[in-house]
Amino acid sequence: MEDSGSGDICRVCRSEGTVDRPLFHPCICTGSIKWIHQECLVQWMRYSHKEFCELCGHRFSFTPIYSPDMPRRLPIRDVAGGLLSSIATAVKYWLHYTIVAIAWLGIVPLTACRIYRCLFNGSVDSVLTLPLDMLSTENIGSDIFHGCFVVTCTLFAFIGLVWLREQILHGGGPDWLEPEQQGNAAGVGGNLQGGLAGGVGGAAGGDGDGGQQAAPAAGVPAQPAEGGGGVGLNAAFAAAQQQLHQHMQQLQQQQNNNLLEPINEEVVPGGEGGVDGLGGGDWNPLEWDRAAEELTWERLLGLDGSLVFLEHVFWVVSLNTLFILVFAFCPYHMGQLAVVAIGVKHLVNASHFQGLVTTLCGYCVIGICLVALHSLAALLSLVKSRRILGHCYVVVKVSLLSVVEIGVLPLVCGWWLDICSLSLFDATLKDREASFRLAPGTSMFIHWLVGMVYVYYFASFVLLLREVLRPGVLWFLRNLNDPDFSPIQEMIHLPIIRHIRRLVSSAMVFGSAVILMLWLPIRILRYMLPNFLPYVVAMQSEAQVNELSLELLLLQVILPALLEQSHTRAWLKALIRVWCVAVSYVLDIKSYLLGDTPPAGGGAAGQQPAAAVPAAPLDEPLIGGGAGGRAVDLAAAHHAMFQRGGPTGFQPYIRPRLFPLRLLCLVILVCCSLVMVSLVALTVPVFLGRKVMVHYPQVTSSGSSGPVHELYTAACGTYICWVTARAVTFVLSWLPQGRRAVTEMLYNWLLVAAKSFIATFLLIVVIPFLSGLLLELVVVMPLRVPLDQTPVLWLWQDWALGVLYTKIVCAVTMMGPEWALRHAIERVYRDGLRNMHLKFVVMELALPVISTLSIALAVPYAIAHSVIPLFISNTFVQVVVARRIYPCVLLLVVLCGLITLQIRQFAKLYEHIKNDKYLVGRRLVNYHHKSTIHQSTAN
Repeated sequence: MEDSGSGDICRVCRSEGTVDRPLFHPCICTGSIKWIHQECLVQWMRYSHKEFCELCGHRFSFTPIYSPDMPRRLPIRDVAGGLLSSIATAVKYWLHYTIVAIAWLGIVPLTACRIYRCLFNGSVDSVLTLPLDMLSTENIGSDIFHGCFVVTCTLFAFIGLVWLREQILHGGGPDWLEPEQQGNAAGVGGNLQGGLAGGVGGAAGGDGDGGQQAAPAAGVPAQPAEGGGGVGLNAAFAAAQQQLHQHMQQLQQQQNNNLLEPINEEVVPGGEGGVDGLGGGDWNPLEWDRAAEELTWERLLGLDGSLVFLEHVFWVVSLNTLFILVFAFCPYHMGQLAVVAIGVKHLVNASHFQGLVTTLCGYCVIGICLVALHSLAALLSLVKSRRILGHCYVVVKVSLLSVVEIGVLPLVCGWWLDICSLSLFDATLKDREASFRLAPGTSMFIHWLVGMVYVYYFASFVLLLREVLRPGVLWFLRNLNDPDFSPIQEMIHLPIIRHIRRLVSSAMVFGSAVILMLWLPIRILRYMLPNFLPYVVAMQSEAQVNELSLELLLLQVILPALLEQSHTRAWLKALIRVWCVAVSYVLDIKSYLLGDTPPAGGGAAGQQPAAAVPAAPLDEPLIGGGAGGRAVDLAAAHHAMFQRGGPTGFQPYIRPRLFPLRLLCLVILVCCSLVMVSLVALTVPVFLGRKVMVHYPQVTSSGSSGPVHELYTAACGTYICWVTARAVTFVLSWLPQGRRAVTEMLYNWLLVAAKSFIATFLLIVVIPFLSGLLLELVVVMPLRVPLDQTPVLWLWQDWALGVLYTKIVCAVTMMGPEWALRHAIERVYRDGLRNMHLKFVVMELALPVISTLSIALAVPYAIAHSVIPLFISNTFVQVVVARRIYPCVLLLVVLCGLITLQIRQFAKLYEHIKNDKYLVGRRLVNYHHKSTIHQSTAN
């Protein structure tokens, strides 16, 4: 505290300092904001949760003020009392968290598993003995494990229901579920049959971008119009805009009428309205909400120290039982009745997934029953019942469609990929059937995972095509980049028949692509190069250990370096553009394929009407518009007006003569190109990889070089191709800049290469080798090699394992607290190769780590082989010391660390006890500039 002038005021309360409330200057700030009251600063820190100045960043400091009667050293009684109090608090929290863990990780899954088992046993005795089964300790571990899976399923079901409710509230329900006024305004019937029947005619519509339709209306021929330019198109846009404006005015007028005169839609035989005076037409079963206290995760799980979580445990157990009963028990038994009635029970049992298939059949039966009940409710004009049944149908419909699109379709794609690639691995259907019977769950999961990967990359390739092709070419495929695209909203609103047509068309597209890219190239390859196939994917047991280092090198170094590059996508896009330009030039369909803008005016267009007409694709409805009767897609005009300034889903094009024949040639060229590209992808990387992997030091027990897994050869060949393409593109991009620029570039890249070589040698060779060798000596060798055997170190495998350990340590370091090693790793990663500071890498990162690892390796070795023989002459004892010194040193280091940690914790406890008993207050410390301190010291 210092004396301040009369003009100094507090930066918070704008008051001057007094004797009772002096002013302090606790930070680097100067001027009028230099001074502040301690009370004002403490209040500001309490509300802002900051311990530093928000302007200068200086951390505030306080000095404690103790009572005058505080002894110099605390008595043993006070220290023991504080220690016992801390132990009691720790035991209390330990007991509480133990109860929380037992409740959530033991009671909840155990009750879920045993209730599930009780319900599906189908006997009365299991229900009567359920309380005793809950207390049984038999197979408690496996029951808890299976119960965790049941609880996870019920949790996902609950989250899905809540999310589906939010989707319906946000985007509205289907048209047939809305009130009759809204249904009439939109031109849609108010019952479910209307929605389903309307889907039959609308299912043929395109699912792609731009709102285009897939087939023209009957009796409306696509006639080319005479005239030029865009007169007809502009007229169509104007007419569509006027029509939309009138439609919006009608909807607004109807909404105003509904607000002024609410209509009760519920019709009861007695002529009464809704229950308790509430209009049935305004009631929505999804718009429920109740007042509740704010619930945090700590309070929900019991991590706040209270016992309120026991009530939550009870409700979770109850909800688990309810969800098991509603979403598993009832569908399963309904499906079982349906399977028995249809007579396909033997087929269901042969699928090895009898429960899952039966439950899905039960959901289908429930959906059909809901449709029938909804029809009956609509016939009797029971609005509340109709809406409840409609929402239940939406839940069942979305659930089934999600299972089909996420589970069944990728699984079918995975099986189809496997069947079409049997010749590639010299396998048969009997082999796949045998593996499926051996492990059906694993087989299904692997095929589903392969199918998901295939669907993902297929969708990514389609998105890449949309960046090259004219908007509207891929009208038959859904645009995943469309901001208005929502799969859940489409599942809610579109009829089930249209979804079935989509799934069938998607399966046909995926299956055709697999045939063109896998089955047909394999057939051609077996005919042209019979000795090239099959791929080697089954290795002998002796080679598995020898390939461990190669596998880790592939997974940890080569593939991440290849996949993390962004050049591959740019190259693929450039190749697609070159192919499209070449094909469009050969077939004269550049306007259709790449979106050429038609020439303005009517000169050339008047001479060749068939080649100058902006036309929609063949399967789009064409509506005459404008004075010339130009054929224009009105849906595309609607879409263009709604998305002005954004992505456009349709672009006019010029239709040349013999346009269908040209499209047929385009499809044939696409198929031929896919086959050729697949042939190159199946042969070139594997061929190069085989040539390189011949030099890999893998020798079998017989002394001859054994086969290498084709995964490694394909990955190695792909990496070689990528590096070659990267080098070629880099050289071609620098050649036009002249000899001097190329020379400077080569010099800079040689310098970067030299730095990268040194840094790579230190960070990827030396450090992983030392870490792998240290872990081998500390953990692996004492556990695996007996004392009567001589250990053999495989340095190559130690380095490969060290790469994995180093990556794990780096990940843990990046997730840990702030310290020097984390800052060094972050800076090296941020600088990259081009801006690498080699001195920083060596001095701040490589040298400390290498020094620590070298000391950890050298000191125990020197003690075991230089110091111990001076005092102990027994050879066996020397071997024991040499083999066990590394884990003993590790144990000693860990023990010293624990002792240091406990000493620090005891110092904090001592300070806490002293503050609790003798601390009177805290005084703010003023900030003193260094110049002032130096002047006072000189004086």
